[in-house]
Amino acid sequence: MAFLAALWYSFPSEGMVVVGVTGTKGKSSTIFMLSKILEEAGMKVAVSSSLMFKIKENEWLNPYHMTMAGRFKLQEFLYQAKQAGCTHVLIETTSEGIKQYRHKFINFDVAIFTNLTPEHIEAHGGFENYKRAKGKLFEALASGSAKKINGAPVPKIAVLNMDDPHAEYFMRFGADKKYGFGLKGTCKLPAQEQNACVFASLTNSDAAGIAFTVGHTALHLPLLGQFNIYNALCAVVAAQSLGVNADVAKEALKKVIEIPGRMKFVQSGQKFSAIIDLAHTPSSFEAVFETAQAVRKEKGRIVAVFGAAGGGRDKWKRPELGSIAAKNADHIILTNEDPYDEAPRGILEQIKGGITAANFRGPVEIVEDRTLAIRHAVNLARWNDVVLFLGKGTEQTMVLRDATIPWNEEEVVAVEIRNMLYDRK
Repeated sequence: MAFLAALWYSFPSEGMVVVGVTGTKGKSSTIFMLSKILEEAGMKVAVSSSLMFKIKENEWLNPYHMTMAGRFKLQEFLYQAKQAGCTHVLIETTSEGIKQYRHKFINFDVAIFTNLTPEHIEAHGGFENYKRAKGKLFEALASGSAKKINGAPVPKIAVLNMDDPHAEYFMRFGADKKYGFGLKGTCKLPAQEQNACVFASLTNSDAAGIAFTVGHTALHLPLLGQFNIYNALCAVVAAQSLGVNADVAKEALKKVIEIPGRMKFVQSGQKFSAIIDLAHTPSSFEAVFETAQAVRKEKGRIVAVFGAAGGGRDKWKRPELGSIAAKNADHIILTNEDPYDEAPRGILEQIKGGITAANFRGPVEIVEDRTLAIRHAVNLARWNDVVLFLGKGTEQTMVLRDATIPWNEEEVVAVEIRNMLYDRK
C-alpha cells in the first residue's frame, strides 16, 4: 500500500529535503521550532505533525486522531508540498506510524531522535519493540538512496540527544554525518565525529522564558518549562546540520511566544492561571507539573483536570499518571480524554487507584463529562491557583464509545471562564 501511494504520487519525497523526527517527547515542539528557524533562513517549509499540517504560509490544525497521517494521505501531502515549491518537509514520525509502514517509500535525509521513555508498550509488546520501531526511521535513513537537489548531493544526517540513555542504540545506524546535542557535555559519538556535538548551557529560566547559550551565541526562548531547552536545542542543531547558523536560530526562537496546545495559557480576565497541555505520558506529566510549581503564586493551589485514553491503550500508565498528579496537585478532577470503546468510569478508577496508592490527601473527584469537569474546575479555582487541563491540547475531536464528537479544549476553557466571571458579577 505504501509503495502504491508513493507510485501514485510519483515518489514526491525526491526533490525535497525530508526530515523525520522521532522520540517519545518533544517531537511536535521541536518540529514547530525547527520550521520557524528554517523559515527565518528563507526556506520554504512543509510540516506534518500532531499539531498541524503546513505548506508554506498555509497551515491548519491536524484534524485526525493520529499524529502521523496514513500512507496515501502522507504521500499526497508530500506531493502537495512539492507542487507548492517547498524545499524542506518536516514529518513527525511515530512508532505506531512506522509499525503500519507509513514511513515506507519516503526518502528521508535527516533523522532526529529527541528522547525515549516508555509509551505504547502494550501496542508494541514491550519497550524493546517500541525502541526498535523508533529505530526503523534511522534504518530508513541509512538505506535511503542518494539524493541530489539542483545538482548538489544531499547528505544523510542523524541528529541525536546525547543526554538520553538510549542514544547509543540510535547511533548504530549509518549516516553520512551525525550531530549530537545535550546539556551534560558528554559526546558519545566516535572520536572522529566529536566535532559534531553541540552543547548548550542554561543561563536562566523564569516567567519570561528560557535563556541559554550555544557556543558564543546567547539565545532566548519566551516559553516556560526547562524541558523546552532540549526541544529548542534540538531544533538549533538540526538547523545547523542543514546549514543554518545559530544567529538565524536566535532571531527565530525569540519570536516563538507559544506552541499550539503546549503550555497554552488561556486568559479571559480571571485571577488564576489556566493552562492547556497535551501531556498524556508519565514523563510529560512530570515536566508539566514541574513548570506548574514554578508558575504557582504564593498560597495558590494546583488543580489538575485529566483522564487517559481508552481502547486498551497503555493501561499501565493510568495509575502512573494518578501517582504523579498526587505528588504535585492539591485538587484532582478525573474526566474523559478519549475513552473509545471502554467504560469511562473504569479508566478513571484505574487512575484513581494510583492516586490512592500515593496517599494523596486532597480532594479527588470523578466527572466523566469533560465540559462539566472543566466548568467545575474553573468555578472552584481561587486567586493565584494554577488549573491544568491535560491530555487534549489541540486535538479537534473526542472519541467516545458510540460517537466521535468535535472538541476544542481552548474554546471550552475560555467559555467556561467567561461564564464563571459573568455569574459572579
